[in-house]
Amino acid sequence: MHTEVVVLAAGKGTRMYSDLPKVLHALAGKPMLTHVLEAALTVMPQKVHLVTGFQSDLIKQRYSPGEFSEKLNWVEQTEQLGTGHAVMQAAPHIQDNALVLVLYGDVPLIKPGSLSGLLNKAADSGIAVLTLVTDTPHGLGRIVRDNKNKIVAIVEEKDATEEQRRITEINTGIMAFNAGLLKSWLQQLNTNNAQGEYYLTDTVSIAHDAGIEINSLQTSDADEVQGVNDRLQLSELERSYQLNKARQLAKSGVTIADVNRLDVRGELQAGRDVILDINIVFEGKNRIGNRVTVGPNVVLINCEIGDDCEILANSHLESVVVEQRCTIGPFARLRPGTVLMPGAKIGNFVETKKAIVGPGSKINHLSYVGDAELGASVNIGAGTITCNYDGVNKFKTTIKDGVFVGSNTALVAPVTVGVNATIGAGSVITHEVPDQDLAVARGKQRNISGWKRPVKIKAD
Repeated sequence: MHTEVVVLAAGKGTRMYSDLPKVLHALAGKPMLTHVLEAALTVMPQKVHLVTGFQSDLIKQRYSPGEFSEKLNWVEQTEQLGTGHAVMQAAPHIQDNALVLVLYGDVPLIKPGSLSGLLNKAADSGIAVLTLVTDTPHGLGRIVRDNKNKIVAIVEEKDATEEQRRITEINTGIMAFNAGLLKSWLQQLNTNNAQGEYYLTDTVSIAHDAGIEINSLQTSDADEVQGVNDRLQLSELERSYQLNKARQLAKSGVTIADVNRLDVRGELQAGRDVILDINIVFEGKNRIGNRVTVGPNVVLINCEIGDDCEILANSHLESVVVEQRCTIGPFARLRPGTVLMPGAKIGNFVETKKAIVGPGSKINHLSYVGDAELGASVNIGAGTITCNYDGVNKFKTTIKDGVFVGSNTALVAPVTVGVNATIGAGSVITHEVPDQDLAVARGKQRNISGWKRPVKIKAD
């Protein structure tokens, strides 16, 4: 089945009060339009015709090149004269023998199952409409059926009679067509309506008048077909998305303290017996192993967490690899390039960046370790820093197995500390420390007898 998709994304989105095109506003960490394109690709289309208008250059910048670029055909609607007019712009690019699916860039939660079901309906008759029964149809187009329950028209509320406005089955806007039929119907559209626009929905009455039966698929999920017109609606869909995601995780075996206080803004793979506390945010692609516990207010971005790890409250991890049996936090920040080997421990108020922390090594508190490689069983005392930047270039610190670094030590890179060496507290290490040696590099203490503290001078 040759399938093509038209995605309408030309609107200004004036109620968003934003300089950003509406379809680029994020839901669950990615633009609404990305959600729509991902759903569209599930029906294996030969082409996706993306109709843009307002700030189309920003949309092109976001998606060209990119993961969708091979499928995308860019179509510009210079004047916004309605949904029918938008599809008219794409029509010359569509093969006559195709099945065409029409989607909207601001309806981000559409489900792949609904799209494939709608296409199957259109394959039977040449036209199919996705509908919803709702108690709040205000402002939406109504599905008009005859006494045999067949669809005969879609009437926009501004053009509807009082009787038609009492109808509770509404048009979602999502439709599928035989391309050849669609092109002939588009030529018959006019602007004789309250908004002076070309309505794509008028193809329904045109098809009915031609004796063609209009098929329909009804969804029971209002959020699936909810369009976003303002930031409140976007926020409400965000919460709906996150609640559904949390419920899916819980049903798959993840213990979640509160499904209303978990955000997954991307992809999350979780193993068995994972425990997630409140207010955790996952961004990008994250993978969590078995028996992992994540405390409250933790942020994980593109991380791999191994089995039997514990991440304590208020920690922030980005682009890190944590192997099994590690403990992190509370209040730890692990920046990109950090790798924790099995059994490593990162304590409170510790920051790492591009650091390999060896098996069983500990950085327990109040330290910065960057551009460094630590061997096994290293103990880093409180207040230790690797001085890795001279203002222009970065340099590496190497700390070999079994090293003990005393508190308040500065390691001025490039520098190497040998196996089982010890560094006295308060040292500034600027040269290599050989294996087994004790390094002490601090000023000699001097006590001054009879010293008196300064006294505040009284004002005249």
